Amino acid sequence: MAAAPGIRAACGRPGGRPACAGRSPGSGPYGEGEALSDTDRRPLWQEEPAARRRMADPVRTAAVRAVIIVALTLIQAVIAFLGTLAGSWLAFPAVISTVASTVVATWAVLDVWVTRQVWVQRYGVQSQPSSTARQLRRERRRARREERRAAREERRAGGAAA
Repeated sequence: MAAAPGIRAACGRPGGRPACAGRSPGSGPYGEGEALSDTDRRPLWQEEPAARRRMADPVRTAAVRAVIIVALTLIQAVIAFLGTLAGSWLAFPAVISTVASTVVATWAVLDVWVTRQVWVQRYGVQSQPSSTARQLRRERRRARREERRAAREERRAGGAAA
């Protein structure tokens, strides 16, 4: 007896004859209690290519450092704000240290940017000239060779006449 379209059969398989037909009762729809071979199992996850390349180690280190510093600065700012609202004696030192931490956090974020720029400049993309640029270079080289050849012949001709 076939199941209605879109409705799973008794063992969890869509339509048609149940996959568990012939199994002993209580064995379950997915073969619990039976040894499954490796080919019967689905992988836990599918490997997918990364959308972006991984950050270089120095850049990642600078980014982690910047995130930690910015997070601590925000916590410190909240403490300073709440201390100010409460009228605590700790409010003034907290505000002063929050200002200093903001400078440090800005420096840390700029460090990420500079480190990334330096990394890309040193180890970044190996630029290869396009075919048009290569062609232009060949033409310039050919023209320079012709000029040198002409200058040499002129010197030879001038030297032989004298």
